[in-house]
Amino acid sequence: MSETGAEKATQASGVARAESAPDWEKRFRAPRVSLPDWAEDAPQRSLFVSNATGTYELYAWDRTTGAQRQVTDRPNGTTDGVLSPDGAWIWWFSDTDGDEFGTWLRQPFEGGADEPAVPGLAASYPAGLALGRDGATAVVGRSTDEDGSTIHVVRPGAEEPVEIYRHRESAGVGDLSHDGSLIAVEHTEHGDAMHSAIRVVRLDGSPVAELDDSKGGTADLGVEVLGFAPVDGDARLLVGHQRRGRWEPMVWDVASGEESDLVLGLPGDVSAEWYPDGSALLIAHGFEAREELFRYDLASRELVRIETPAGSVSGATARPDGTVEYMWSSAAEPPVVRSTAGGVVLDPPGMKAPRSVPVEDVWVEGPGGRIHALVQRPEGASGPLPTVFEVHGGPTWHDSDSFAAGPAAWVDHGYAVVRVNYRGSTGYGRAWTDALKHRVGLIELEDITAVREWAVSSGLADPDRLILAGGSWGGYLTLLGLGTRPQDWALGLAAVPVADYVTAYHDEMEALKAMDRTLFGGAPEDVPERFTASSPLTYVDEVKAPVYISAGVNDPRCPIRQIDNYVNRLAARGAVHEVYRYDAGHGSLVVDERIKQVALELDFASRHLPPAAS
Repeated sequence: MSETGAEKATQASGVARAESAPDWEKRFRAPRVSLPDWAEDAPQRSLFVSNATGTYELYAWDRTTGAQRQVTDRPNGTTDGVLSPDGAWIWWFSDTDGDEFGTWLRQPFEGGADEPAVPGLAASYPAGLALGRDGATAVVGRSTDEDGSTIHVVRPGAEEPVEIYRHRESAGVGDLSHDGSLIAVEHTEHGDAMHSAIRVVRLDGSPVAELDDSKGGTADLGVEVLGFAPVDGDARLLVGHQRRGRWEPMVWDVASGEESDLVLGLPGDVSAEWYPDGSALLIAHGFEAREELFRYDLASRELVRIETPAGSVSGATARPDGTVEYMWSSAAEPPVVRSTAGGVVLDPPGMKAPRSVPVEDVWVEGPGGRIHALVQRPEGASGPLPTVFEVHGGPTWHDSDSFAAGPAAWVDHGYAVVRVNYRGSTGYGRAWTDALKHRVGLIELEDITAVREWAVSSGLADPDRLILAGGSWGGYLTLLGLGTRPQDWALGLAAVPVADYVTAYHDEMEALKAMDRTLFGGAPEDVPERFTASSPLTYVDEVKAPVYISAGVNDPRCPIRQIDNYVNRLAARGAVHEVYRYDAGHGSLVVDERIKQVALELDFASRHLPPAAS
């Protein structure tokens, strides 16, 4: 399709505006791509996500011809897509304005009209998807408030999908074996949503094998599906386990029951995936906020490091020719898709994101052990500085030495940024991740407080100009911290937060209810005192700092009603606050919207943060 003169002029005008924008804004606007996925039996066909149009959407890429085309085009963006093994179809999940509730559609790889991928299945939250190599078999995981977790199988020639699994607790599709005969299901039937068990079943739902590391009915250990061997008739399943206190891989022969443990001698969390011929594993090792790659030969048991630059590898895949493609970045350098064959795999045209400043590692003694924090400060700046404590979401996640446009924007405006991998974060062992149970939120804030004290005593942070900020779980901790330790913070910025935990529980999606029951030891009706102690609403009358809150009106994770309850309490007592509601879900995939939100936060801070002492 050719462009008109008016379209070209509009595009040129948009490029000019972007190139004249400040660096912090350019980091959001610069075109970027995800690590391309590729079709198992047609590796020249790939699928990736890009923000090239200003909204994150799916793109198809034919590596043979170099042709790329945009697959989806929706106002609020699309990121969930899967290629069929033969490369003929692109499956993508269609929700409504970011509410995560919808159905799977599919579209021919070459382009064409979308069609329902699984006719007969009503809308739901997605809970895993596996596509068979025959082009007709599909295993679809679903979650709804009414049904809990269900798994359906679509077979060649069948008129409608067949339900093979149902349970009230969380469960989902792990993988489908290469020959399409076995399904690995991750489930939490034991009631601990943080630690899954694995059941392997046939396509009719009949059981084959079970792997459950729970003890005495309490799942204090978990396993996860990493993938079946990519060989027909091979019943080996690659599994992640926590038996030595951190995530490590092993190979489980589903047919014989034999478990082949892989003792790799790496200190951090380890994940893995198969090389395409099934002879080796691509090992991803995460340790102290950095990631590195290895190749592990299953026959010789030799572990060989794959050279990557210092920083973070956020995804990697082994190609049929033995090369490895990976997404790399650091706090200073923007993300890029590289290959061990050399060079950049997929380099989007247009403006490049400006670099930022490197991250510094800080270790602080805390009440539960040593806490790892990452610090960025403006080049050449000396303290004490206005400082933003940017708290990550999750809570089972962690900050790393990777590129992040949000913290970089604060650094550009003269702030130091501190990010804390508090108890509950991943990457520091199972005990660290599991430590926040029952005293939810309060434990994480103990670690944030310890790092705050270091930041002030070290001369980095101005104690009168400290901002507590974060999104999702980080937004929750922000509101909770402003109420429980009002003397510590001059300002609070909470994006899509939990604000009223009891109401949030009753309004959120079923999978998150299961997670909350695990964290608190029951529902609000079972342990009301724990929900009360951990809810920001309990302490809202103690908040002294100005508060900025942003929220998606379609958010199924941190629903809008419970945020409104908190805001109404702030308003009733005349507390200084501002609220921004936007038409999306748990965050936005629209670049302009994300820039607007950061700009509003920067403006709020400039208007309400106390001036520096003279």
